[in-house]
Amino acid sequence: MQDTRSDTYPLQRRDVVKRLTRGKDDLLVIAGLGSTAWDITSAGDRDLNFPLWGAMGGAISMGLGLALAQPQRRVLVITGDGETLMGMGSLASVALQGPQNLSICTFDNERYGETGMQMTHTSAKTDLAAVAAACGIAVTGEVRTEDALEAALPIILEAAGPVYHAIKVRAEKLDFVLPPKDGEHLKDRFRRALLGVC
Repeated sequence: MQDTRSDTYPLQRRDVVKRLTRGKDDLLVIAGLGSTAWDITSAGDRDLNFPLWGAMGGAISMGLGLALAQPQRRVLVITGDGETLMGMGSLASVALQGPQNLSICTFDNERYGETGMQMTHTSAKTDLAAVAAACGIAVTGEVRTEDALEAALPIILEAAGPVYHAIKVRAEKLDFVLPPKDGEHLKDRFRRALLGVC
């Protein structure tokens, strides 16, 4: 029988994303392929959100590039455990470059949500916060409870980075809340909101 412990985790992803982005109008948000893109859209589609379509494994690298290009702006990457596992080398690049304005949150439900909720490596032995720390990211943590989330929020949103947190969220099927699918439109609106040009 499959282990279903993540089905009962107390933190729910859409509540967490709302709390990460609430009142943060200047926050630059990159969301990974799939569920985290739906999550940021459910919290309110905004011009400074950049949800990825069809670029699994690229969210952390994209966030790193954006943070380096815009060192005065806070960049938040919200991605999933499947995508983080696919692009683990990007954590080493983040540590090497060391942008102080970059925070990364992996929403870890221990499942591949887009392909049938198969269990990921994090349901067994893989500890993504420990991987980030081993790569050299100095500020890391794992969040499993409401109290831990409350303590982590100011670190994620304000501490000198790079910052990495694995946030254990409930494995649940949620309605799709899809962002626009036109990649050119997403690029143009983000660039216009950030730079005032298209």
